[in-house]
Amino acid sequence: MSTADDTAAPGTIRTVAAVIVDGQGRVLLVRKHGSSTFIQPGGKREPGEDALATLARELDEELGVRLLAAGARRLGEFEDAAVNEPGRRVRAEVFVVDVQGQPQARAEIAELAWIAPQAPFPVTVAPLSAGHILPALVDPR
Repeated sequence: MSTADDTAAPGTIRTVAAVIVDGQGRVLLVRKHGSSTFIQPGGKREPGEDALATLARELDEELGVRLLAAGARRLGEFEDAAVNEPGRRVRAEVFVVDVQGQPQARAEIAELAWIAPQAPFPVTVAPLSAGHILPALVDPR
């Protein structure tokens, strides 16, 4: 589902997510400790934060990189099953962003993977990324 409205069902987890692409066209995904599934980096907003402030904070905490907000481009808003909270859904506002620094697994992040944005994927990718975010990146209609 790709919409810009606020029709998420009650109890839906609202997040902001980043698409970081390297010079070879690969996209960075992260795997949290205790999970076998890779997701986009990002997280939940703190009170009073806008989307890019959330991404700046989360990318610093999780990856040790600095968001270059001036070049951020909104990709869309997407919703699917949450992989780390069974029975719940996650809805993410997604931005294609550039960062300064070399991403490293920090905080709750166990592993990083740079993957081509088209299936088949070499790692297990969350439905939100595999079915919505990465296809929108490849074919942004």
